[in-house]
Amino acid sequence: MSDGKLRFRRARRQDVPAIVRLLASDPLGATREASGPGELPGAYWRAFEAVDADPHQFLVVAELDGRAVGTLQLTFIPSLTYRGGERAQIEAVRVDAGSRDRGLGRAMVGWAIERARARGCRLVQVATDQRRPDALRFYQSLGFRATHAGMKLPLSDAQGRSHG
Repeated sequence: MSDGKLRFRRARRQDVPAIVRLLASDPLGATREASGPGELPGAYWRAFEAVDADPHQFLVVAELDGRAVGTLQLTFIPSLTYRGGERAQIEAVRVDAGSRDRGLGRAMVGWAIERARARGCRLVQVATDQRRPDALRFYQSLGFRATHAGMKLPLSDAQGRSHG
């Protein structure tokens, strides 16, 4: 990180195209996201507005020298477990392909963990697709442990496409 100034901030509406580009920049994301040229589908804009309005959500943009090079979503989940303790969920972590192997992902997740700690969360959890072995190794290197088995049930959208 010595060759540039990295900062983290709340995403703004004008960041949505860059965030979608980051989400679509890997083989799995490319199958789920609308990353082609032209106008983004309205669902992205509606999702951004909902996330931005929710005080339990923090959609992050990582900027390096003023350019969006990473994103993640940090969600704070109130819970009765852990004696009524709040937990933090980190998801949708992406780093621009041209900016990888520079410690950006480690810095981003570290930043999110510190936000959770400062908020008094009892637990930080992260989910990644099992088809991303590099991501699994990365999270393990940060101290995350695979203590639970997660499951998903894909639902169809209005056009009958399955999501998952």
